[in-house]
Amino acid sequence: MFRMSACYRGARHLLNRFMRDETGATAIEYTLIAAIIGTVIIVSFGAIGETLRDDVFGAVVEALNGVLGGGGEEAGGEDAT
Repeated sequence: MFRMSACYRGARHLLNRFMRDETGATAIEYTLIAAIIGTVIIVSFGAIGETLRDDVFGAVVEALNGVLGGGGEEAGGEDAT
């Protein structure tokens, strides 16, 4: 009759327990979801980045220039002669 060694039985038990354990799968699934969401955010910002820069930040710069009097060298307060 074939006798298994204690080491072989222990290794087989650990392998069977590892194959039945599904707790790591949940962490991997959440990681994949987070990676997909991050990729979508990065791609969407890249696609609208130029428009955002020109429209939104351009409007802010124009408004600040209007409030600060054109934003020239005199608005800085340094050596206005």
